[in-house]
Parts: sequence; C-alpha cells; structure tokens
Amino acid sequence: MKHAALIAIALTIAPLAHATEIDNAALANDADGANWPAYGNKFNEQRFSPLDQINKGNVGKLGLAWTMELPDFWNVSTAPVAVDGVIYFAAGFSVVHAVDAKTGKLLWNYDPHVDAHKMRMAWGSRGMTFWKGKVYAGVQDGRLFALDAASGKLVWETQTTEPGDNRYITGAPRVFNGKVLIGHGGADFGHVRGYVTAYDAETGKQVWRWWMVPGDPSKGFENKAMEVAAKTWTGEWWKYGGGGTAWNAMTYDPEMNRVYIGTGNGGPWNAKLRSPGGGDNLYLCSVVALDADTGEYLWHYQTTPGESWDFNSTMDIVLATIPIDGKPRKVILHAPKNGFFYVIDRETGKLISAEKAGKVTWADHVDMATGRPVENKGARYENGEALIWPGSAGLHNWQPMAYSPDTQLTYIPAHEMAGYYNDAGFDPKTYDMDKQGPIGIRPFFDDVPKSAGSSSLLAWDAAHQKAVWSIPLPGATNGGVMATHGGLVFQGQADGKFVARDATTGAELWGRDMGVGTQAPPITYMVDGKQYVSILAGWAGGQMLMGSLSAQHGWVGRNHPRRLLTYVLDGNATLPPSPPPEQPKPLAAPDFHVDVALADKGKVIYAKNCIICHGTAVIAGGAAPDLRASPIPLQADAFNAIVRGGALQARGMPIFDELDDEQLDGLRNYIRQQADYQPSAWDQVKTAWHFAVLMVKMELAKRGY
Repeated sequence: MKHAALIAIALTIAPLAHATEIDNAALANDADGANWPAYGNKFNEQRFSPLDQINKGNVGKLGLAWTMELPDFWNVSTAPVAVDGVIYFAAGFSVVHAVDAKTGKLLWNYDPHVDAHKMRMAWGSRGMTFWKGKVYAGVQDGRLFALDAASGKLVWETQTTEPGDNRYITGAPRVFNGKVLIGHGGADFGHVRGYVTAYDAETGKQVWRWWMVPGDPSKGFENKAMEVAAKTWTGEWWKYGGGGTAWNAMTYDPEMNRVYIGTGNGGPWNAKLRSPGGGDNLYLCSVVALDADTGEYLWHYQTTPGESWDFNSTMDIVLATIPIDGKPRKVILHAPKNGFFYVIDRETGKLISAEKAGKVTWADHVDMATGRPVENKGARYENGEALIWPGSAGLHNWQPMAYSPDTQLTYIPAHEMAGYYNDAGFDPKTYDMDKQGPIGIRPFFDDVPKSAGSSSLLAWDAAHQKAVWSIPLPGATNGGVMATHGGLVFQGQADGKFVARDATTGAELWGRDMGVGTQAPPITYMVDGKQYVSILAGWAGGQMLMGSLSAQHGWVGRNHPRRLLTYVLDGNATLPPSPPPEQPKPLAAPDFHVDVALADKGKVIYAKNCIICHGTAVIAGGAAPDLRASPIPLQADAFNAIVRGGALQARGMPIFDELDDEQLDGLRNYIRQQADYQPSAWDQVKTAWHFAVLMVKMELAKRGY
C-alpha cells in the first residue's frame, strides 16, 4: 500500500519534474522540437517547429485528444508555452494555468489578483515565456512576475510601471542571458512615454531601461540616443508623452547579443498635434537594435517617419537567413501595420528591400536610396479628412506570423480594411489631450459593416518580395499561425474552424470545428514520443470592438465557450457541445423615450469608456454582452449598481465610479437610441457616396490636381 501510494504521488508530479534546462542554449537550438518554451518558440521568433510526425501525408488522421473548458475567463488570446509535457497559458487578467499535456488535467493555477477597478481595457495576456524552471508573465496592471514552474508559487514580482499611469502589459516577456525583458502599451489612452525594461530573471531587480522617445529637454536626456531623437520632434511633445510603446515585438539575437525592439505609434496619433512643426519623431514606428547586456542604442530603421495613422512596428521581428543576390544574408523579416514587408540587415540595420504586401494607398513605394516611404498627397488628412489603406488595424496586426526555413516563405495573417481619419476641430494651439481625447482625431461612432474588411492567409517570398499564394479567410481578422517541418501551416479561424494547410500551396488538408472562433496562435510539442498540437479558442480581444464587422460570426459574450483544445494523431475525444452562432436582437422598449440631447452626451462617454468591450455603435463584437439586447440599461438602479457599484466586477466589468447621474442617464439613452436605430437605404447611400467622393479627392491630390 505504501509503495502504491508513493508510485501514485510520483506519477502525479512527474509532468512537473522538468528534465530540460530552458536556457540560452535551448532557446537557440532550432533543431529541438520537443518543447515550445517561448512566445515565438525559439529566439528567432519564427514560430516554426522541426517536428514532422504530423505531416502532409497523415494530417487527415489528426483528432482531438482532449479539451479544457475555461468558463470563468473572458479572454483567451494567449500563445501557450509547453515544456516537458506541461502546457502553460494565461487567461483573463494573466491567471496562469499549468496543464498536463497528455490528459488535460489542471496541475495548478496562479491568480495575480488584478484590481479590475483600475482596468479599463479588456485585452488580457497574449503570451508568456519559460526559463530555468520558472514561468514569466506580465499583468495588465503593469506587474511582471516569475512563478516556480513545478508548484505555481510566486518567486518574485515587480511593478514595471508607475501606479495610476496609463501603461499596461498585454505582450509576452522575453528571457535571455539571465534577463527578462518587458515593454508595455498605453499610448492610445493618455499621457504615455514608452520604454522597455530588462530585469534580473532570478531576482526581478531592474538591470536597464531604454526609453522609446525623448522626454522634456529641460530635464536632460537619459542617453545620446534620446538627445539625437529630440532633434526630430517639435513643439512640446513631452506634455503628451509621445507614445512609442513596445507592447509586442522583442527579439533576442544570440549571434550578435542584441535585442530588436518593435516600437509603437505616436501619442497622440495625429502628428500635427504631437509635433506641430513636423519631424520624423524618433523612435516611433521603428525597429531599434539595443545591446542585450546594457540596453545601449546600436541602430534603428524607421518604417513610418512622423507617423500619423497608428502604424505600429510592434508586429513580429523574425530572424532568418535567406538568399540575397545569390548569397546567404542574416536578416530581419518584418511586416508592420503600414502594409509594407521589410527585409533588414541584422548587423547594420540597413534596409535591403521593402514592398507592398497588400493594398496600400498612403504611400506609393519605399525609396531604396533613403529607406523612406514616398507618401501620397492627402494621406496625412491635410484637408481635414482622409480614407486610406490600410487603416489603424493594419495589414498585419499582433496575431503572429510564421516563417518556414523549409519553404523560405513567411505566412502572414493579413487584413484588408480602410482607415478613416478626420481631425476637424483640432488645433495644436488649443489641443487638450485630457478633454479632447488621446488620439487627436474625431471618434468614429458609426457601425462598421461586415463588408468593410476582409482577411487572408498570405504566403510571402521575402527573398524576391512577392506573394506566392493567398487564401481568403472568413471575416476581417483571424488567428496567428504556426509552421512545421511536416510541411504544414496551422491556423485558428474566426468562424470557429482550426485548419492545417499545405505550406507550399496553401491547400486545406485538415480542419476541425472548435465551437468558437479564435485569435490565438497554436503551438506543437512532443510528449512520450507523440506530437501534439494545442490552441486556445474563444472570441475576445482588441479586434472585437468593430461593430458588425466583428459580430458577423455570431459569437456572443459569454454564451460561447473559452477552451484549450489539444490534438494528436488518431485522437478520438468528443468536442463538448456549444451553442450555434447567433445574432443578438435589440430589446423593444416602447416605454423608454430617448432624450436626444442626453444621448448625444452619452455617445461621447460610451466612446471613451465602453467601446473596447461592448463594440462600436453598441454592437458587441463578442468580448462582452450586447447592451442593445440587455434589460439592464432599461433599469436605472440596476445600471448604476453595475457601472458605478461594481456588481459584475468579478466577471470582468470595470467600475466607473467617476460618472455622475447625468452621465449614466446619457449612456442609457445612447444605448437605447442605438437599440432603436435602423439604418435606411438612404443612410447607406449617403455614407457610400461620402467615401467615394473622398477617394476621388485623394486620387486627384496624389496626381497633383
């Protein structure tokens, strides 16, 4: 009996007895596919696995091994990691789970206990990493923590931001040389000056910090790079923060012992307000190389000088060796929001090539002599408004791309959607970020129709800068991708389907229903000689705010599942049932008489506080309930108890106790106004006509008329 009990205990803890040392050597070993220990799998961020047990010949036999339901978490957009048969992922506000990869059994979880009162965004965690027996994750409230991977016990945590500021963390940390690197977001929400920080991986003690944009010149500069950058800014930019936040892309290069940082948009977006005298505004929207040990600036390449459109360069920075002019070249592959695909020399930062990867109208081309985009007239909304491609959602956003050294193709989850920019009424002499909003352009209140955007999986040949194939996908945004030595590309889709494609042709070879759409990328790994594939599915995240465009798939609030799914050859588990897609029906409330003046005030309050979760024009994209179909706004007391009293705080609804009675009434009236709204055919004709005229004006301006 005694021996049986000991054996049972040993079997229970076996998955957590880590035999593999995840360190620099492991993260640089591209030939080892047993584990998936980091966000991009290895240091090169290729999201490529050398495993081929699952391949083009047998992928049809791939079946469900198990699922794990996550009913208590609204956001499951995380890229998991897997080490020695254990999957680690974060859900909601960075609640970390450790799961047996063979059985789906929960081994432990850790809740960092985020104060939802302080959180006004609902994006959660997009990734984490593993290093020497510890799991590292960022928290939306700005903390970074390390957990013991075997027990889930907290080893250390540190506050990477200032309490009460607008910074937050959604991206994955990276670990190298005994240091853990983290950035932050927040440039879209107020006065924020971006930075990245390296901490000691064992203690959490700060090692170095590098700021993305210069601060107040009267206070001096942290380094020579900031002094140089300040010469590219004008006005009093530091009063707004400047932006530049590095919230996603950070890549360590072990050969050169440097990190490449993808920097973000300006704060505010509108360069006329941020830097009224012009200037490139370094180091916004750039790839910046820093010494990994000291954080010292080495070089930069700016993809969008003086950016004014939210054209982040925080998308993947992939390291590869590809043939250039017949010789192997160590390069960076980068597909930021602005629509161009860049190939950059890793050693010097020199641009090798740049070409449009889709529809791009803000610039004609990139001048190879200067490395600068040649912008089209009118794109900077010089006359007050502009309609350009791509918009602020980008041709490629945070959903990660993958690169296969076998095919030498980059697989990009691409989008095609215009952006409308209008800054009428904004004057740099009187602009007040706190009163007029942190973006610096007029808010967009109208619904975004499902026909406004489309998406595809794009296979791109970086050596020759051309598309090899492109597969149309459902809706406007789909999940991140993974490539394997088995000749496959895996991707979760917005329509709830998980698909494997031929990496050479794009042909669909396998697909299974997940019961809900996803934005998360898959991973693959080995346990006891078997290759597994795992993916998180659940409809939530920052792309869910675009009204009918996001709502078209019918994933409604909490009605549909959040789950971790794992597949293996000959797997025969049954997918748990989930409700079919549905479209919310606005409640009829003939006794509620909308006060138009109050509704107009409520519209502004809604755009500032509610739109991210509950959707543009009060059409929920799936991250939260559709308020047009909710009885709560019909009852003043119930509405107050939730919005100001925090009655649903445990379910992810923040508290807005700063709103007064009139503002609450304004919100209720705006919600009911939208519930009653039925666009007429004439409304649609007028909108289409307005944008058609705008496009003609921009084309004439581009041609010099």
